[in-house]
Amino acid sequence: MDQPAPPLKRTPLYAAHVAAGGRMVPFAGYEMPVQFKDGVLTEHRWTREHAGAFDVSHMGPCFLRPASSSGDLNADFEVIAAILEPLISGDIASLKPGQIRYTVLLNEDGGMLDDLMIARFPEPHHNGAYIVVNGATKEDDFQLIDKAAAPRAGFLRVDNDRALIAVQGPDAEAVISAIFPGVEAMSFMTLGLFSAEGVEAIVSRSGYTGEDGYELLIRNEHVDAFYDRLLSDPRVKPIGLGARDSLRLEAGLPLYGHDADGSVSPIEAGLNFAVAKKRREAGDLRGAARIAKELAGGLTRVRVGLRILEGAPAREGAEIADLNGSIVGRVTSGGFSPSLGRPIAMGFVPPALKAVGTRLNVIVRGKAHGAEVVAMPFVPHRYVRK
Repeated sequence: MDQPAPPLKRTPLYAAHVAAGGRMVPFAGYEMPVQFKDGVLTEHRWTREHAGAFDVSHMGPCFLRPASSSGDLNADFEVIAAILEPLISGDIASLKPGQIRYTVLLNEDGGMLDDLMIARFPEPHHNGAYIVVNGATKEDDFQLIDKAAAPRAGFLRVDNDRALIAVQGPDAEAVISAIFPGVEAMSFMTLGLFSAEGVEAIVSRSGYTGEDGYELLIRNEHVDAFYDRLLSDPRVKPIGLGARDSLRLEAGLPLYGHDADGSVSPIEAGLNFAVAKKRREAGDLRGAARIAKELAGGLTRVRVGLRILEGAPAREGAEIADLNGSIVGRVTSGGFSPSLGRPIAMGFVPPALKAVGTRLNVIVRGKAHGAEVVAMPFVPHRYVRK
C-alpha cells in the first residue's frame, strides 16, 4: 500500500507570500509562490529591468567545519576539501577565502546526483565551507556529505533555522548596498559576512537568473523585518517560481531533475567547466573513465539550446526530430521567452546535430514545428566581475 505523502513544509516567509497575493503550489516538498498578482510575464520583465526578490529558502544551505581547529585556517580547509572532493567534480582545495565554486555531486558512474555551490568562508571568520544544494535533493545530499564528514568534520544543516533570499536584477546592487554597505565591492561568485542594525547575513554575489544579484542567508527571527524593508524599496517586487524558471531558461542554466539527473554526466550537460582540470588529470573523481571518454569525443548526446521557429512552446518531454522525421532527442526545458518574444527550449541531441544553425523539428501535440540550434545563453548574462 502506498504511503501518504508527507505534509508540505512552509518557509519562514509563507505568511508574507500569502499576504502579497502569492499563488501557492507544491514544490520540492514546500508550499511556494509560483506567481504574485502581476503574473509571470510582468515579474520576469521587472527582474530584468529592476530587482526581483525570490524566496529560495527551500534550498539546502549547510556548513562543514573541521571537528577540531588546528589554528591554521589553510590546514583546516585542506581537511574540508579532502572530505568534499571525492564526492564532486570540482577543485575545492584551491578555493581562496571568500570564493565560491559551482560544482557537481557525482555518482559512481559519473552521473549527476546534484549541482551545488561550495564557498570558503572569508578570513578570519572561520575555517569551514558554506554549501548550498538543491531543495528537491537536499535530504540525500545532506546524508552523503554528513557520512563523508564523520568523524573528521562537523556537519550542520541550517535550512530549518535560516531563510535564503535572492535579489536579482540591475538594481540589486543599489538595493542591497543600502541595507548592507560594502556588498557593492563584491564580485560575482564571492561570499561575505555582513551585519547592519543587528541583522547578520551571509551574502553571496550569485544567483540563478543570469542577472547580477545576491543571495542572503538570514536567521528566521530577523527575516520578516528584513523582507519588509526589502519590499519597501520601490525598485523591488516579490517574484515567484514561474518567472524564476523563465529567467533561468533564458540564461541557459540547467535545472536539476529536468536538464540533469543521475544518468546525465556534466559533460553531456555542457558543464565541462565544472569538472576541474586538476581532477581530470588525476583521474580521482567518480566516473573518471566515462568523463575522460566523453571529453575525448565519446559523447552520444549533448545539451543544446533551441529557438522555436513556429507554433507553441515545446515543453519538457517533447520529442526532437531531424528533418527526415527521425526522433533524435527530447526537450528537457522549454517555454516562452519574454525577453525574446518567442518560444525557446533546451534538450539533448546527438553531437552531430549540436552545431549552431542546425535545423531540427520539435513535436508539439503530434505536429512538427521548426527549430534551430542556437548558442546559449539565449539572453546575455550580466554578472559583475571586478
